[in-house]
Amino acid sequence: MQDKITKFLAHNDKISIICIDTTELVEKARNTHDLSPLATAAFGRLLTITAIMAQEMKNKTDKITIQIKGNGEIGTMLTTASNEPKVKGYVANPYVDLPLNEFGKLDVGGAVGQEGYINVIKDIGLKDPYIGISPLTSGEIADDFTNYFVNSEQRQSAVALGVLVNKDGVKAAGGYLITPMPDATDEEISKVEQAIFKAGAISKMLDENLTLLEIAKKVTGDKNVKVIEDEKVPVYECDCSKEHIAEGLATLGKTEIENIIKEDGKAEIICHFCNKKYDFTKEELEEIKNSI
Repeated sequence: MQDKITKFLAHNDKISIICIDTTELVEKARNTHDLSPLATAAFGRLLTITAIMAQEMKNKTDKITIQIKGNGEIGTMLTTASNEPKVKGYVANPYVDLPLNEFGKLDVGGAVGQEGYINVIKDIGLKDPYIGISPLTSGEIADDFTNYFVNSEQRQSAVALGVLVNKDGVKAAGGYLITPMPDATDEEISKVEQAIFKAGAISKMLDENLTLLEIAKKVTGDKNVKVIEDEKVPVYECDCSKEHIAEGLATLGKTEIENIIKEDGKAEIICHFCNKKYDFTKEELEEIKNSI
């Protein structure tokens, strides 16, 4: 089944919900970065919420960058996305491995750490980008983003993120973001809270092949949810190119490039986001140096 992102409204348009299936996207990230099962679970959750938040932006030129920096062994994780949404990112320690947690599950909270922060930068065409910072609360990522939305965007939301990994790779990955509208009543919010509790884990629902519509109905407790938008497909895709990398090299300055030419006579640059290698000959480095 192809990955998909769908927007819904429930309870007479008073509850907004975005549901997403990112199974293929997370599997591509796992392959690209050769991630351990634990790194796949942690990074997959971050990629999923990044795609959801990117989908909330209005213009194709809008960009979102999210950094999670915790005190756990996985180190810094960074993702960036356009609103299509095309998502990419990297993990400081892609091979992180810890014992299972007390519930017999991959210890994402332990890998990320309970101390640290989420840093969100939204570049939406204004003079200055929006920057939101929120402390980590559990390292489990979904809880941390629920906290982020309250602290930085002043909105009460329910966030669910899940990645199911087996010996062959990613079995299921996805999530949802539920946000009550300002006119939602306490009764409607309470119905949603009860439905979320009954519904269980998002990764389990996806693994049972529930559609995003079925999941939206289940987690809102509303059989009449309305589909608002469902034509977007989230993908893991890097937009690097030799030209972009050359521009990056130019920022090192003439002296530094001169040193590279003297010492190595060439340069090999590896893209953080997709591990693609770019080779620059002595002549190409001279050209970059002369263009500064």
